[in-house]
Amino acid sequence: MKTIKGPAIFLAQFMGDSAPFNSLESICKWASNLGYKGIQIPTWESRLIDLQKAAESKTYCDELKGKIAEYGLEITELSTHLQGQLVAVNPAYDAGFDAFAPDEVKGNPKARTEWARQQMIWAAQASKNLGLKVHATFSGALIWHTMYPWPQRPQGLVKSAFKELAKRWTPLLNEFDKNDVDVCYEIHPGEDLHDGITFERFLDATNNHSRVNILYDPSHYVLQQLDYLAFIDIYQDFIKMFHVKDAEFNPTGRGGVYGGYEDWIDRPGRFRSLGDGQVDFKSIFSKLSQYDYDGWAVMEWECCIKSPEQGAREGAPFIQKHIIEVTEKAFDDFAGGKPDEDLNRRIMGI
Repeated sequence: MKTIKGPAIFLAQFMGDSAPFNSLESICKWASNLGYKGIQIPTWESRLIDLQKAAESKTYCDELKGKIAEYGLEITELSTHLQGQLVAVNPAYDAGFDAFAPDEVKGNPKARTEWARQQMIWAAQASKNLGLKVHATFSGALIWHTMYPWPQRPQGLVKSAFKELAKRWTPLLNEFDKNDVDVCYEIHPGEDLHDGITFERFLDATNNHSRVNILYDPSHYVLQQLDYLAFIDIYQDFIKMFHVKDAEFNPTGRGGVYGGYEDWIDRPGRFRSLGDGQVDFKSIFSKLSQYDYDGWAVMEWECCIKSPEQGAREGAPFIQKHIIEVTEKAFDDFAGGKPDEDLNRRIMGI
């Protein structure tokens, strides 16, 4: 067994225009002072990383790692959640997702997709140059709008959608394979990969591509009432990344999983800061340790009540408290002995 690495923090929700959240140096100092040991970098944030330069220059990557190391931190992973989303967008969502793209490709879905593909290729190369072995992203979605089957889904639609999704992703997965990096899809409502069943559909459509893996975030399973502990038992071999994020689900006689278009604070299912929700993190850390999870525990802050600053302050000690220093010996070793085949046979009565 391996001891989970951490605590680390995903910087996407913290970057802003005010110090200490407006530069790499200042946010690294802030995170380090809170007790974090790693940072997960959103690659669309140019104040943190120049993705193209990172893909093309090992020297730039070494210098970037050096700057971060000055604060006692290391890069845990790169994230392309926004770019991965744009690899596959149903036209119904064009206007909304254009916000994730640069101005020069907005209003042009084909150009936007090509931009996203190039971003993913650079992310694979940058990850290699940074010495990273795993990468975080979204799958995008072609049929999310048909999730609840009314009107009835035409026969063959789901199979065709996953075939197209795999067609778009397979060349990118091959690029990550060339750079020896696993792609970890965050299983997330809004994506075509939103639960175990859809993950398996995608895995099958890619012919079980070896680079298809999972970013495990239990908060998204709470909100859709999926058994997040059994999920670890089933998909342990694919879980290569871990977002430590809390959530709660409190259904009423008026609202449930779908939330009635309410704002986050009024939804039955909502994200919470660590320790304020319903996620059983003791069991999660135990299972991941039991199954030899070899990665980081990365806090992602999303809460509709508590401030990000307080969430971050509380997050590092929360994760540290839950990390299990795995044992290298059995508790009953003291009562054991050296192998003795004759003794074993006598105990069996033979």
